[in-house]
Amino acid sequence: MDHAAPAPRASALIPFGVFLVFYLGISLWTGDFYSVPMPAAFLLAGAVALAMKSPLSFSERVEHYAKGMGESNIMLMCLIFLLAGAFAAVTKAMGAVDAAVLLTRHVIPPAFFLAGMFCVASVISLAIGTGCGTIAALTPIALALPGAAEVSPVIMLGTVVGGAMFGDNLSMISDTTIAATRTQNVSMQDKFRVNIKLVLPCALLTAGIYLFAGLGANGGAETALPAVQWQHGLLVLPYLLILILALAGWNVMILLGAGTVFSALLGVMTGSLTFRTALDVCGKGILGMSETLIVALLAGGLLAMIRVNGGVAYLLGSITRRIHTAKGAETGVFLLTGIINLFTANNTVAIVIAGPLARELSEKFHCDPKRIAGILDTASCFVQGVIPYGAQILIAAGLAKSAGVEVSTLTLAGTMIYPWLMGFAVLLNIGLRRQGSSGASCCRNQ
Repeated sequence: MDHAAPAPRASALIPFGVFLVFYLGISLWTGDFYSVPMPAAFLLAGAVALAMKSPLSFSERVEHYAKGMGESNIMLMCLIFLLAGAFAAVTKAMGAVDAAVLLTRHVIPPAFFLAGMFCVASVISLAIGTGCGTIAALTPIALALPGAAEVSPVIMLGTVVGGAMFGDNLSMISDTTIAATRTQNVSMQDKFRVNIKLVLPCALLTAGIYLFAGLGANGGAETALPAVQWQHGLLVLPYLLILILALAGWNVMILLGAGTVFSALLGVMTGSLTFRTALDVCGKGILGMSETLIVALLAGGLLAMIRVNGGVAYLLGSITRRIHTAKGAETGVFLLTGIINLFTANNTVAIVIAGPLARELSEKFHCDPKRIAGILDTASCFVQGVIPYGAQILIAAGLAKSAGVEVSTLTLAGTMIYPWLMGFAVLLNIGLRRQGSSGASCCRNQ
């Protein structure tokens, strides 16, 4: 049943507070980030949202909750999870992961593994325009390297997710770039030129931190590595296929599906798999992502209830009525996009929602639309890269669990370096900008 736009209500945010207290609070209190399953935290918060006083009947609330679970973006996310699980499982079973790790260890010294993985993830994500696809392809390799690099698997996963967010933010073919530039009516090239000045220093600093952290790792350098054979080059073809198809503009679901089929056929051809074992491995990889899917569905339902009960409308009003200057407009765009991303767990959706309002603020306070587009994209990618229920971290943790490596999404979120630096850098840049006497920013000179 359709209803008019919800009235702004601060109380609508209570369920999200319940989620944070139950999941984050108890985890910090006990010192064990595995003590509270995330599905249980989302289920409790969802129950609170359904039980809250509302002009809707209980059956209508349940219907909205269910629609939120089945929202198209949530379903697309779940499909990506399933395909990522299948691709990771099949490539591992047919030997692609071991071959990629061997090639990596021959080419890159252990001390450079962290920085190297971050740079590789950044370049691939920049080229193919999808952070999720990058994480799905590189996570199995990253999980196999910690033993050689003498670092924690969660740190290695953090390099992949961080690098993926760098490319997702800047890529010309990324959904976030397309959404940000279209809502502000600017060209992708102009937005890229403004955006890269904000985030490239953060990426270089992150790579430097990882390089320093990796110093001293010998990774068993005293042990002779097996020689690289031509078969190893053949086995890494699935990863090259993913890159080529993405550069050709294929949808992430199609390229993951094609990569899975190609990996299975290659495994059968090389004798490492049979058709039966390929199907069995594929099925197990899909089932291994079940908890990740449940989290995405429950999060979708909770966030839909917050929106229906007026929580998002309250946030929009609270932020916009406090804006009086161009610098305040830029800060407001950053906060608005980030908070909406926090409540939607989807950076593209956050930009689409915040974009029209950001354009109004830009025109009212004479801000540079290219700069506003960059702030929109950067704010969304910053939040998306650090929330433990975002698709990128869920994929990484889900693939790790299916591979037998237990990684808490909260712990993984806490190891992110690049996204935090990116968010801090943009806020610092906004804060340091000169403000004219008329209230107009100098951003047009960017």
